Amino acid sequence: MLMPSAKPLGELENPAEFIARHIGIDEADEAHMLSVVGSASRRALIDGIVPRSIARSSAMAIPTPVTEAAALKQLKAMAAKNQVLKSFIGQGYYGTLTPGVILRNILENPAWYTAYTPYQAEISQGRMEALINFQTMVCDLTGMPVANASMLDEATAAAEAMTLAKRSVKSKSHVFLVAGDCHPQTIEVIQTRAKPLGITVKLSTAATTLPMLMAEGDYFGVLAQYPATTGSIHDLRPLAGQAHVDGAALCVAADLLALTLLTPPGEWDADIVLGNTQRFGMPMGNGGPHAAYLACRDEFKRSLPGRLVGVSVDTHGQPTYRLALQTREQHIRREKATSNICTAQVLPAVIASMYAVYHGPQGLKRIAERVAAYTAIFVQGLKTLGYQITNTGAFDSVTVKTGDATNLIADRARLAGANLRFRLKNHLGVSLDETTSRKDIELLWSFFAQPGQTMPVVSAFEKGIESLIPADLRRSSDFMTHPVFNTHHSETGMLRYIRMLSDKDLALDRSMIPLGSCTMKLNATSEMIPITWPEFANIHPFAPHEQLQGYAELDKQLRDWLCQATGYAGISLQPNAGSQGEYAGLLVIKAWMEANGQGHRNICLIPSSAHGTNPASAQMAGLTVVVTACDAQGNVDMADLKAKCEQHSDRLACVMITYPSTHGVFETQVKELCALVHSHGGRVYVDGANMNALVGVAAPGEFGGDVSHLNLHKTFCIPHGGGGPGVGPVCVVADLVPFLPGHATAGLPVNGVGAISAAPLGNAAVLPISWMYCRMMGPEGLQQATEVAILSANYISARLKDHYPTLYASANGHVAHECILDLRPLKETSGVTAEDVAKRLMDYGFHAPTLSFPVPGTLMVEPTESETLAELERFIHAMIAIREEIRLVEKGTWPQDNNPLKHAPHTAASLLGADWDRPYSRETGAFPLATLKQVKYWPPVGRVDNVYGDRNLFCSCVPVSDYAT
Repeated sequence: MLMPSAKPLGELENPAEFIARHIGIDEADEAHMLSVVGSASRRALIDGIVPRSIARSSAMAIPTPVTEAAALKQLKAMAAKNQVLKSFIGQGYYGTLTPGVILRNILENPAWYTAYTPYQAEISQGRMEALINFQTMVCDLTGMPVANASMLDEATAAAEAMTLAKRSVKSKSHVFLVAGDCHPQTIEVIQTRAKPLGITVKLSTAATTLPMLMAEGDYFGVLAQYPATTGSIHDLRPLAGQAHVDGAALCVAADLLALTLLTPPGEWDADIVLGNTQRFGMPMGNGGPHAAYLACRDEFKRSLPGRLVGVSVDTHGQPTYRLALQTREQHIRREKATSNICTAQVLPAVIASMYAVYHGPQGLKRIAERVAAYTAIFVQGLKTLGYQITNTGAFDSVTVKTGDATNLIADRARLAGANLRFRLKNHLGVSLDETTSRKDIELLWSFFAQPGQTMPVVSAFEKGIESLIPADLRRSSDFMTHPVFNTHHSETGMLRYIRMLSDKDLALDRSMIPLGSCTMKLNATSEMIPITWPEFANIHPFAPHEQLQGYAELDKQLRDWLCQATGYAGISLQPNAGSQGEYAGLLVIKAWMEANGQGHRNICLIPSSAHGTNPASAQMAGLTVVVTACDAQGNVDMADLKAKCEQHSDRLACVMITYPSTHGVFETQVKELCALVHSHGGRVYVDGANMNALVGVAAPGEFGGDVSHLNLHKTFCIPHGGGGPGVGPVCVVADLVPFLPGHATAGLPVNGVGAISAAPLGNAAVLPISWMYCRMMGPEGLQQATEVAILSANYISARLKDHYPTLYASANGHVAHECILDLRPLKETSGVTAEDVAKRLMDYGFHAPTLSFPVPGTLMVEPTESETLAELERFIHAMIAIREEIRLVEKGTWPQDNNPLKHAPHTAASLLGADWDRPYSRETGAFPLATLKQVKYWPPVGRVDNVYGDRNLFCSCVPVSDYAT
């Protein structure tokens, strides 16, 4: 009897097991799909789509794949190289305790972290309720009337406050005053952002000396920290009055936890208040991600950058949430933009808001009072040890004059597992937080005590101690009085509230999200696991470099792998959003121009089809945007580009293109385009938004690009989190490497471009996700992912061509990784719009593709490589069924104004109502396909009235949810 042949050990060990888990298409599926698109093989398909002139000639030098378990083990060993010390550094980053019910059910829950930005309001009601809670929390704590739905970090929020003030006040000055005792990273980012806009930043020594600069009268805004980075609590009230006399704005960077005890800036007439919510449940994470906030007076709200969740009504008259369109994302103004912020930190903002919901106003105040009491006790003990405290008042931080003993005390602390902050020459800073215990206070005293000194003891203060907050700056007003902050304090209550909200939303854990240009690909669980490891989560971004060796190794390896994927020579991971990566790349180009005597070059050519962030970023970088034409196929019009290059040759700085194009096509003349721009002395910026169609098959750094940004929250699997966090690395060719962003606050050299983000490694805590993805996929897996994504897009295009024509395609009829379905003719024949189809897809259990971008009246579909053939077919069947419904309207069976598409989405309440005056059955409204009777997602609200919401802008808590009231 013949024994079966033994299998090779490598096959049994299966180190590439994850590739098949990430990619949803198997060999049989692939063969079927190729037959439909008319290609003999995947290789033949790719060769016919990607121009041979730009195809990679060699594979990426990235390690071969390992299993999920092996990758986690390797990353754990790397994480162990970080030293997790107890950090008393402060400077805007603090220890915090994430409630377990929030950690498990939000941060680690795909229902929350795989959600997309809430552009489709009807299927985003849960996360928008959480965001309106965030806005309400910020408004209440700051005393301001309006706040947005989060910013990227405190430093960039301060920079946005500066530009918001510039365009909102009467003063025509170009001078912005900044207190020298603001956080140093905030000052550095403000200086980076001010320079290209022609704004002069003047620093005072501290907030107390700001009046001397203000007395000169030449300024449009002023920024002070409350409490200051030193820990002092300055009386900033007189600054507001003087600023208003001078036609300027007062901006205040305020600590939200401190504002539970301090008089809020809104009560003393501040104009703009900003800060961070990190200490509301988000670990330090070596700097991010954390949700910053920005609040302002009511007169400024129409210019407020970022996203703003507002309240409107749906078609049934029920209150609903939606993004306030006219205040959402300044980049829609393109080259007239006053900000390029096009993302937020939604997931961290949700966590911060839930932290506030869970603790409530009394819980937050108790945490703050404990911190303030420990601070007062610590100060009293230091005084008995003979030390001088330089603070004026204190909440959580003190600056201690330590003289010649400074290094000795700091070294003693590090040996005992604690980090103190070096301040000035002979001072140390100590900041306490929610995690501080009695033992911590006594440990701190031990660092300062001299041999033989009697040590203070915390038990001596058992009866309590008066805080060091100045009496005339103590808060007397109530805050967070809405029922949502005073109801869900038990774990069962909180658990059910979180579940109730997530049930309202449609995220990637329920279905495919086929958003073109947004790349909603799988965020594998094994990739997500490391972000909560203490070795990554509990790290202060300004801890000594020797404590961050694990992060340094992670940074280097990931940058090396991304260089291999893009063909570039150097990369910075500091930008914490794609918009910031774009901005950083343009600053790099400007810095190189200036260093080479070409600083007069300021023209940026941008095709008319470009993402709105491109012209917005160019404007923020101080460049003049010149729009170039596109041809009928959506490609860059080379004749017009050539003419514009010649017209502006002596001033041409760069061209910004997206590749593959925004229209989902590989343009064949991209190398010629790059050569043309180079011949006129300009540089080529290749927007990396569509890098998921290039990895492994072509590299922008090889075919002529000089600079790109990547979206790690797209191509490299960091989840969208409902609209953030993100990471937007900036990638450059060799001669631009010296000009990548530095970070003086962190001791990193600055050679032309200063800090882009508050932290030197940006949103460092989510970088392990992309590391895991690359490590488990390897070079072949990454390339296969690209090719399968392209195959899937072409399959959908081919399957739907008889129902919805694809608007743009290459000469052989193929598309790249996404296809634009042209629905414009349907409006003429049926009155049905692309928006109607988008809303009807909700009844079928789908998030709509990208609506009306880049062409109004279209849907841009991007399936990603992670979807199975069954899921692709489910979407295709839904789209075909919707087309059949449209045909019934075209035939007159259903009126143009009374049909399932116009009434979509259908809520359970509307279908169960007593009256039904529609020409289609309730079953057709609810279950247009029989399969929906097995698994049905019910949209919680009907179609939202955006016009009503714009006319009645209301952006804080209302009792939309019966549960919340």
